[in-house]
Amino acid sequence: MTRVGPTIQATSDHPPMDKKIVLHGHSPELSRPGAVVNPSRRRVFLLSPADLRGVRAQRLNQPDCVSELSMRLRAGYATLGEIFSFASSLYFRGKLAYARAFGTSHPGIESCYVITSSRGLLPPDTPVDLTMLRDLTVIAEVDPEDDRYRIPLERDAVALKEKLGDTGEAILLGSVATPKYTKPLLAVFGSRLLFPSAFAGRGNMSRGGLLLQSAREGRELSYVSIAGVAGTFAR
Repeated sequence: MTRVGPTIQATSDHPPMDKKIVLHGHSPELSRPGAVVNPSRRRVFLLSPADLRGVRAQRLNQPDCVSELSMRLRAGYATLGEIFSFASSLYFRGKLAYARAFGTSHPGIESCYVITSSRGLLPPDTPVDLTMLRDLTVIAEVDPEDDRYRIPLERDAVALKEKLGDTGEAILLGSVATPKYTKPLLAVFGSRLLFPSAFAGRGNMSRGGLLLQSAREGRELSYVSIAGVAGTFAR
Protein backbone atom coordinates (compact mmCIF):
# COMPACT_ATOMS: atom_id res chain seq x y z
CA MET A 1 0.00 0.00 0.00
CA THR A 2 1.50 3.31 -1.06
CA ARG A 3 1.34 6.21 1.37
CA VAL A 4 2.06 9.84 0.57
CA GLY A 5 2.32 10.69 4.26
CA PRO A 6 2.12 9.12 7.73
CA THR A 7 -1.00 8.29 9.72
CA ILE A 8 -3.45 10.05 12.04
CA GLN A 9 -5.98 12.83 12.29
CA ALA A 10 -8.82 14.01 10.11
CA THR A 11 -11.67 16.44 10.53
CA SER A 12 -15.10 17.64 9.47
CA ASP A 13 -16.36 18.14 5.95
CA HIS A 14 -19.68 19.51 7.18
CA PRO A 15 -19.57 23.20 8.27
CA PRO A 16 -22.57 24.58 10.11
CA MET A 17 -23.80 26.31 6.94
CA ASP A 18 -23.17 24.59 3.66
CA LYS A 19 -21.71 27.22 1.33
CA LYS A 20 -22.12 26.79 -2.39
CA ILE A 21 -20.37 28.17 -5.43
CA VAL A 22 -21.96 29.15 -8.69
CA LEU A 23 -20.11 28.74 -11.97
CA HIS A 24 -21.01 31.05 -14.81
CA GLY A 25 -20.36 29.76 -18.30
CA HIS A 26 -19.89 26.12 -17.26
CA SER A 27 -22.49 23.40 -17.77
CA PRO A 28 -22.64 21.02 -14.78
CA GLU A 29 -23.38 17.99 -16.93
CA LEU A 30 -22.11 14.46 -16.88
CA SER A 31 -19.56 13.37 -19.43
CA ARG A 32 -20.63 10.66 -21.86
CA PRO A 33 -20.50 7.07 -20.53
CA GLY A 34 -16.96 5.78 -20.45
CA ALA A 35 -15.49 9.20 -21.22
CA VAL A 36 -11.88 9.77 -20.20
CA VAL A 37 -10.92 13.33 -19.28
CA ASN A 38 -7.34 14.21 -20.29
CA PRO A 39 -6.41 10.57 -20.99
CA SER A 40 -2.71 11.37 -21.42
CA ARG A 41 -2.43 12.83 -17.92
CA ARG A 42 -2.04 11.15 -14.57
CA ARG A 43 -4.84 12.02 -12.16
CA VAL A 44 -5.46 11.46 -8.48
CA PHE A 45 -8.54 12.16 -6.37
CA LEU A 46 -8.25 14.03 -3.06
CA LEU A 47 -11.16 13.36 -0.68
CA SER A 48 -12.12 15.78 2.06
CA PRO A 49 -12.75 13.96 5.37
CA ALA A 50 -15.98 13.08 7.13
CA ASP A 51 -17.18 14.52 10.44
CA LEU A 52 -16.15 12.15 13.23
CA ARG A 53 -17.93 14.15 15.92
CA GLY A 54 -21.42 13.05 14.90
CA VAL A 55 -23.63 10.44 16.54
CA ARG A 56 -22.81 7.69 14.04
CA ALA A 57 -19.05 8.03 14.40
CA GLN A 58 -19.18 8.35 18.18
CA ARG A 59 -21.20 5.15 18.37
CA LEU A 60 -18.16 3.21 17.14
CA ASN A 61 -16.20 4.43 20.14
CA GLN A 62 -18.70 3.10 22.67
CA PRO A 63 -17.56 -0.01 24.59
CA ASP A 64 -21.00 -1.62 24.24
CA CYS A 65 -21.08 -1.28 20.45
CA VAL A 66 -21.02 -4.77 18.93
CA SER A 67 -21.31 -3.98 15.23
CA GLU A 68 -18.99 -5.80 12.84
CA LEU A 69 -17.13 -2.57 12.04
CA SER A 70 -16.66 -1.62 15.70
CA MET A 71 -15.22 -5.05 16.48
CA ARG A 72 -12.77 -4.79 13.58
CA LEU A 73 -11.93 -1.28 14.77
CA ARG A 74 -10.99 -2.61 18.22
CA ALA A 75 -8.82 -5.24 16.56
CA GLY A 76 -7.15 -2.63 14.35
CA TYR A 77 -8.56 -4.07 11.12
CA ALA A 78 -10.90 -1.24 10.12
CA THR A 79 -9.77 1.23 7.46
CA LEU A 80 -9.93 5.00 7.18
CA GLY A 81 -12.30 4.73 4.24
CA GLU A 82 -14.66 2.44 6.13
CA ILE A 83 -14.76 4.67 9.21
CA PHE A 84 -15.40 7.83 7.22
CA SER A 85 -18.00 6.09 5.04
CA PHE A 86 -19.82 4.96 8.20
CA ALA A 87 -19.67 8.47 9.67
CA SER A 88 -20.87 10.05 6.41
CA SER A 89 -23.09 7.40 4.87
CA LEU A 90 -23.90 9.43 1.77
CA TYR A 91 -21.36 12.19 1.07
CA PHE A 92 -18.05 10.52 1.92
CA ARG A 93 -19.32 7.14 0.73
CA GLY A 94 -20.17 8.79 -2.58
CA LYS A 95 -16.74 10.38 -2.85
CA LEU A 96 -14.96 7.12 -2.15
CA ALA A 97 -17.14 5.11 -4.55
CA TYR A 98 -16.60 7.69 -7.29
CA ALA A 99 -12.82 7.86 -6.77
CA ARG A 100 -12.54 4.09 -6.89
CA ALA A 101 -14.75 3.88 -9.98
CA PHE A 102 -12.77 6.39 -12.03
CA GLY A 103 -9.35 6.56 -10.35
CA THR A 104 -6.33 4.77 -11.76
CA SER A 105 -3.30 3.76 -9.72
CA HIS A 106 0.19 4.39 -11.05
CA PRO A 107 3.56 3.15 -9.76
CA GLY A 108 4.02 4.76 -6.35
CA ILE A 109 0.66 6.59 -6.57
CA GLU A 110 -2.71 5.52 -5.20
CA SER A 111 -5.86 6.41 -7.12
CA CYS A 112 -7.11 8.53 -4.21
CA TYR A 113 -6.07 9.99 -0.87
CA VAL A 114 -7.95 11.35 2.13
CA ILE A 115 -7.07 14.79 3.52
CA THR A 116 -6.36 14.67 7.27
CA SER A 117 -5.98 17.40 9.86
CA SER A 118 -2.41 16.74 10.99
CA ARG A 119 -0.88 13.91 8.93
CA GLY A 120 -1.28 15.13 5.39
CA LEU A 121 -2.68 12.73 2.79
CA LEU A 122 -3.48 9.10 3.57
CA PRO A 123 -4.82 6.27 1.38
CA PRO A 124 -8.38 5.23 2.32
CA ASP A 125 -7.11 1.71 3.09
CA THR A 126 -4.97 3.00 5.97
CA PRO A 127 -5.69 0.80 9.06
CA VAL A 128 -7.49 2.46 11.98
CA ASP A 129 -7.81 1.30 15.59
CA LEU A 130 -9.53 2.88 18.60
CA THR A 131 -6.48 4.95 19.51
CA MET A 132 -6.27 6.41 16.04
CA LEU A 133 -10.02 7.03 15.94
CA ARG A 134 -9.75 9.10 19.12
CA ASP A 135 -6.81 10.99 17.63
CA LEU A 136 -8.81 11.70 14.49
CA THR A 137 -11.37 13.67 16.50
CA VAL A 138 -8.92 15.94 18.36
CA ILE A 139 -8.98 18.88 15.94
CA ALA A 140 -12.58 19.92 15.38
CA GLU A 141 -12.03 22.16 12.34
CA VAL A 142 -9.04 22.42 10.02
CA ASP A 143 -7.57 25.88 9.54
CA PRO A 144 -5.26 26.64 6.58
CA GLU A 145 -3.34 28.99 8.87
CA ASP A 146 -2.72 26.21 11.42
CA ASP A 147 0.76 24.74 10.86
CA ARG A 148 -0.33 21.41 12.36
CA TYR A 149 -2.65 20.99 9.39
CA ARG A 150 -0.99 23.02 6.64
CA ILE A 151 2.62 21.80 6.84
CA PRO A 152 1.93 18.03 6.58
CA LEU A 153 -0.66 18.59 3.86
CA GLU A 154 1.63 20.77 1.76
CA ARG A 155 4.50 18.33 2.31
CA ASP A 156 2.51 15.38 0.98
CA ALA A 157 0.94 17.45 -1.80
CA VAL A 158 4.41 18.48 -3.02
CA ALA A 159 5.56 14.85 -3.00
CA LEU A 160 2.42 13.81 -4.87
CA LYS A 161 2.84 16.59 -7.44
CA GLU A 162 6.37 15.39 -8.18
CA LYS A 163 5.12 11.83 -8.71
CA LEU A 164 2.31 13.01 -11.00
CA GLY A 165 4.76 14.73 -13.32
CA ASP A 166 4.48 17.99 -15.23
CA THR A 167 0.97 17.35 -16.56
CA GLY A 168 -0.57 15.42 -13.64
CA GLU A 169 -3.81 16.66 -12.09
CA ALA A 170 -5.36 16.47 -8.63
CA ILE A 171 -9.16 16.40 -8.40
CA LEU A 172 -10.65 17.63 -5.13
CA LEU A 173 -13.85 15.90 -4.07
CA GLY A 174 -14.87 18.28 -1.33
CA SER A 175 -15.90 21.85 -0.61
CA VAL A 176 -14.28 24.60 -2.66
CA ALA A 177 -16.42 27.31 -1.07
CA THR A 178 -14.03 27.70 1.87
CA PRO A 179 -10.22 28.00 1.88
CA LYS A 180 -9.63 25.11 4.30
CA TYR A 181 -8.77 22.70 1.47
CA THR A 182 -8.27 24.95 -1.53
CA LYS A 183 -5.76 27.40 -0.04
CA PRO A 184 -2.99 24.89 0.83
CA LEU A 185 -3.67 22.71 -2.23
CA LEU A 186 -3.74 25.60 -4.70
CA ALA A 187 -0.38 26.72 -3.33
CA VAL A 188 1.04 23.41 -4.58
CA PHE A 189 -1.01 22.36 -7.61
CA GLY A 190 -2.10 25.75 -8.96
CA SER A 191 -4.24 25.45 -12.10
CA ARG A 192 -3.88 21.65 -12.01
CA LEU A 193 -6.15 21.41 -8.97
CA LEU A 194 -9.60 20.56 -10.36
CA PHE A 195 -13.09 19.81 -9.06
CA PRO A 196 -16.32 18.50 -10.64
CA SER A 197 -18.20 21.37 -12.29
CA ALA A 198 -21.46 19.62 -11.33
CA PHE A 199 -20.72 20.45 -7.67
CA ALA A 200 -21.66 24.08 -8.33
CA GLY A 201 -24.84 25.07 -6.53
CA ARG A 202 -25.18 21.74 -4.71
CA GLY A 203 -25.02 20.92 -1.01
CA ASN A 204 -23.15 17.98 0.49
CA MET A 205 -26.06 15.54 0.35
CA SER A 206 -26.78 16.37 -3.27
CA ARG A 207 -23.11 15.93 -4.16
CA GLY A 208 -23.00 12.57 -2.43
CA GLY A 209 -26.03 11.32 -4.33
CA LEU A 210 -24.61 12.60 -7.62
CA LEU A 211 -21.29 10.84 -7.04
CA LEU A 212 -22.94 7.54 -6.14
CA GLN A 213 -25.16 7.71 -9.20
CA SER A 214 -22.22 8.58 -11.44
CA ALA A 215 -20.20 5.65 -10.08
CA ARG A 216 -23.10 3.21 -10.57
CA GLU A 217 -23.75 4.37 -14.13
CA GLY A 218 -20.08 4.63 -15.11
CA ARG A 219 -20.57 8.25 -16.13
CA GLU A 220 -17.61 10.41 -15.15
CA LEU A 221 -18.19 14.08 -14.39
CA SER A 222 -16.48 16.97 -16.14
CA TYR A 223 -13.88 18.97 -14.21
CA VAL A 224 -12.79 22.61 -14.08
CA SER A 225 -9.79 24.26 -12.49
CA ILE A 226 -10.37 25.56 -8.98
CA ALA A 227 -7.91 28.40 -9.67
CA GLY A 228 -10.46 29.94 -12.03
CA VAL A 229 -13.34 30.00 -9.56
CA ALA A 230 -11.77 30.17 -6.09
CA GLY A 231 -13.35 32.98 -4.10
CA THR A 232 -16.52 33.06 -6.25
CA PHE A 233 -19.00 31.97 -3.58
CA ALA A 234 -22.77 32.11 -3.50
CA ARG A 235 -24.00 34.01 -0.45
